[in-house]
Amino acid sequence: MSYTNHFKQALRAGRAQIGLWSTIPSPFVCELIGGAGYDWVLLDTEHTPTDVPLMLHQLQAVAAAHPAAGVQPTHAVVRPAWNDPVLIKRYLDIGAQTLLLPFVQNAQEAQAAVRAIRYAPEGIRGMGGSTRASNFGRSTDYVARAAEELCLLVQVETGEALEQIEAIAAIDGIDGIFIGPADLSASLGFPGQARHPEVKRRIDDAIGRIRACGKAPGILMVDEPRARECLDLGAQFVAVALDTILLRDGLDAAAARFRGHSTAGKPASGDY
Repeated sequence: MSYTNHFKQALRAGRAQIGLWSTIPSPFVCELIGGAGYDWVLLDTEHTPTDVPLMLHQLQAVAAAHPAAGVQPTHAVVRPAWNDPVLIKRYLDIGAQTLLLPFVQNAQEAQAAVRAIRYAPEGIRGMGGSTRASNFGRSTDYVARAAEELCLLVQVETGEALEQIEAIAAIDGIDGIFIGPADLSASLGFPGQARHPEVKRRIDDAIGRIRACGKAPGILMVDEPRARECLDLGAQFVAVALDTILLRDGLDAAAARFRGHSTAGKPASGDY
């Protein structure tokens, strides 16, 4: 089993990675997404009913997907519900290689996240000798390579956190900083207005500052022109679609195209 984290390598090389945000807790859907050709897929547990056992099946499904010839397999990024060392340990042990941790406000919380993914003496992650992460103990070099192959992304999603970007980025072990537009808009006083000019200005500024620190900026942006704009500004891991929105819009559009036909062919009253 190969443990090379191609997603982390791409971020270090400065290459943009296009992703999809997945909130449908279904291994079947995850395998479908995994074959679509995205560089990465975010498997969410913060705003979904996904738990650790179900996430195991989702990770297995992404790994089992068959992308088109010549396309790199989609990399799974797991978002735990919180920056919690117990949750972090459990997701790493079932094989997650990249984590996106929500609501990291300062350097201290970023440092705690780094310690949670690293073994002693650099961290506090508990040792498990026969986890899926190490191919059930068959890969004897997993512990030695873990710090290099695990990728840690943290979310800044408040005005206060934006002020701490440089301090967070300075923590060794932080590979990327993700800007959360929805929570950020609420924090800045514009709830539900992620496209407000002030929110846009702060996001643009944050992307540049993160890049200036030598770390990878990321964002979720389902508006295509704005997503391309963020990429042009230097964002490196950008989720450009969300599975529930794709499904919702497809369902709504198909229903709308045929709405009215359900009654058009019915006989008039009295003709039954």
